Amino acid sequence: MSEALLDEVPARILAIYAHPDDPFISCGGTLARWTAAGSTVHVVICTAGDKGATDPDTDPEALTAARVVEAKRSAEVLAVNGLHLLGHLDGELENDSVLRRELVQIIRDMRPEAVISPDPLAVFFGEHHYNHRDHRVVGWAALDAAAPAAASPLYFRGAGAAHQVAAAYLSGSLKPNVWVDVSSTIDRKIEAVSCHISQLADAGDWIASALRDGAEQAGREAGVGYAEPFRRIWLAP
Repeated sequence: MSEALLDEVPARILAIYAHPDDPFISCGGTLARWTAAGSTVHVVICTAGDKGATDPDTDPEALTAARVVEAKRSAEVLAVNGLHLLGHLDGELENDSVLRRELVQIIRDMRPEAVISPDPLAVFFGEHHYNHRDHRVVGWAALDAAAPAAASPLYFRGAGAAHQVAAAYLSGSLKPNVWVDVSSTIDRKIEAVSCHISQLADAGDWIASALRDGAEQAGREAGVGYAEPFRRIWLAP
């Protein structure tokens, strides 16, 4: 078994992602494992998902409404304790004071031990894919909100009492250093992702196979059946 296999379970976790399906694809197995262990888990989704379609005749408002329902269903599958929908437009996110204040407010209200978000340094994946701009923006904004902003009382006065997040866990990283065993929750992750019908209309069984294959590959690295990898960054001094 890998020495980097994460055994400890944070008591309070805040997952911060861009689009309605992102947290469930990126770390759904981990969220399910931690909620089952008794952790309090909240999820922040920064965008409305209003551009997540290839049909030019799609009604963005109808799509947004559908994606809210899908996100809520996924959260129920994973027994998430709180879901925060910020509703920014796809592709228009900025790592600015508006977004950071929203995230700092949630961090200070929820007071998580750990934050999970995309690794903003993970940009190029082989020759045929690079990371979505919204993912990169949210990755930096989550880190900037967690430290130093949320921990310093002089940032965003009026957004609650300062709170120090102990660690960030960055998903989709090209340099993971810890793995979470999701062998007992991979099926719940697949069920949660499958709720996003607006994104999977033509996927058939492909998405389940892809999720299982990815977790199996990470599991081989960790010495377990299925795993999710993260780059852990300690934020507390």
